[in-house]
Amino acid sequence: MTASAALVLLDIEGTVSPLAYVHTTMFPFARARLGDFLAVNLARPDVAAALAQVATDAAASGLVLPKPVAENVTALVAHLHDLMDRDVKATGLKQLQGLIWEGGFHSGELRADLFPDVAPALRAWHAAGAELRIYSSGSVHAQKLFFAHTVDGDLTPLLSGHHDTTVGPKKAAASYAAIAAAAGRSPGAILFLSDIVAELDAARAAGLRTALALRPGNPPAPAHDHPVFSSLLELAP
Repeated sequence: MTASAALVLLDIEGTVSPLAYVHTTMFPFARARLGDFLAVNLARPDVAAALAQVATDAAASGLVLPKPVAENVTALVAHLHDLMDRDVKATGLKQLQGLIWEGGFHSGELRADLFPDVAPALRAWHAAGAELRIYSSGSVHAQKLFFAHTVDGDLTPLLSGHHDTTVGPKKAAASYAAIAAAAGRSPGAILFLSDIVAELDAARAAGLRTALALRPGNPPAPAHDHPVFSSLLELAP
């Protein structure tokens, strides 16, 4: 399945990291600290940029957030908590979560959990000359932090690119076409691995090869015709 894959594009949640770690450790960590983080860091340019994106995301869904933000932190936090409760993959929210996780990773409070096959498989692909990239709803900043602070050490030297929802939604074929163009690869030379069938359907519509992650803790997949794997070592050279 992967012998001619020049580029392996990987999802994170449910593919390289257990869903439970993301949902029971990382998300609650950001949620508990959100209000205090905003109260202290509103003047930071990266926080201001993330909040501008939050407003853009809200407007796209028909909501108008109160202004100025500095005087409405409580309403803003309530809005962001609602997005978290509904697991909305909003770009601005993901940017803010990444900024909060940064402190946790640097302090050692957070350490990214991986399935045990992940680090050996990434190293094997890298040694064989395959390019490795990540496509996740989490921000590029959060992705880099995640792979720099894993239970298996810093894996960022193995990765040549990161993509988030600024390239487009993960269930849209155009997003995968854009990633292929950014990587300078033909779609057929890319293998995309995810635990979400709709994402794999979109990637295949763009011409990518696909495989579905069947990992412990993942919900049952709907009917599909994608190849499946339970360990990256089944796919790696």
